[in-house]
This record gives sequence, C-alpha cells and structure tokens, in this order.
Amino acid sequence: MAIITVFGATGYAGGHITDEALRRGHEVIAVNRTGSAEARAGVTPLAGSVDDESLVRELAAKSDVLVIAVHGSADGEPFLLPLVPSLLKAAAEGGARIGVVGGAGSLHVAEGGPRLVDTPDFPDAYKPEASTHADVLEALRAADIDVDWFYVSPAAEFGAWAPGERTGSFRLGGDVLVADADGKSSISGADYAIAFVDEIDTPAHRKARFTVAY
Repeated sequence: MAIITVFGATGYAGGHITDEALRRGHEVIAVNRTGSAEARAGVTPLAGSVDDESLVRELAAKSDVLVIAVHGSADGEPFLLPLVPSLLKAAAEGGARIGVVGGAGSLHVAEGGPRLVDTPDFPDAYKPEASTHADVLEALRAADIDVDWFYVSPAAEFGAWAPGERTGSFRLGGDVLVADADGKSSISGADYAIAFVDEIDTPAHRKARFTVAY
C-alpha cells in the first residue's frame, strides 16, 4: 500500500486516479481548495492548494507519491510552471515521487512531426493551457535535482465531455500521439487512471513522459 497525495482530487483526472488508487488498496490524501473531497474509507480530504509551499513540503514528507492533477494555466496565465522548482525541492526533501497529469498538446502528431498544439486546427482557446503544460514537461526534463517523476499525457480526446468507460485495455506510447486506424485518439478517464496508477504500482517511466490511448 502506498500513501498517495492527489492535488486536484475532485477534478476529472484527479477523481478517477483517486478511485483507481482506492480500488487497489492505497491510501489517498485528497487535496482541493475547499476540502470537499468525499470522505470515505481510505480517503483523507484536505483543503489546500499545490501553490502552498509549506503544505506541499508537509505532504511530501508523509506521501510516497504526489499526484499533480491541476490546470497548467489560470486566467490565461501560467499557474503550474512557476511551481515546478518548489515541487521538486519538496519531493526531494520528503523522498516522494511526483506524478503529473499532463496534456496531449505537447505530443508530436508523428515521428519528427509538429506538436499537436502547433498544428493549424488546434483550438486557440486551449493553447494557453496546452502550451503551459508543455513547458511544465520541459522544466521537469531540464531540472538538475534527484527526484523521480513521471508525466502522463492523455489522448487527444480526454475529459468529462467524453467520459467513456473502464475497459482495462489501452496502448502506451512515448512522445508521439497514439491514435487508432481511423486517426481517432481517445481514452476514458477510468482507463487513463489505470495506466497512471499502474505506473505508481510498477514504475516503468522514471523521469519520463508517456501517453495512453486506445
């Protein structure tokens, strides 16, 4: 059993990761700004935010993994990127691993091809979020600190607007968008969470990004 702190535990990805972690017998500290996560067996709801450095340090010291399932930007401005150094420092001091719920925008559409966020059809409204999360990934890769982290990019279609079902069947990839024979790239919240918690249970991507899709 691991102790997993989930920042953004009541969000779409964070909620599914919390559910999957509980299904496997892990203990979850469920953090959101209001402390409104459901109080149930295995869950400790906690009011707080990932931008509270003292709270992050406290939780890193008592957790095996810090899951960062929060928006990359706020009001069109970077939110998560400036926090990367303090997150890494807290994890290093506390001996925790960091797992980041990333975005699909930083994935390349093909080997040697452009990133999804740089393609002509990528919606302008989503570019600040996608670009910031891409910068978060690069900051993690460039960090000169002994912290084990992983970053999981979902498929292009991922979110409450396309919830899907829990199938337990999916494919993993690296830095290239994974799509089916018809060019569709999608993953349900539940199956994304399976891949995410698999990485917690059996680490295979250390200081690396991977992606999951059908």
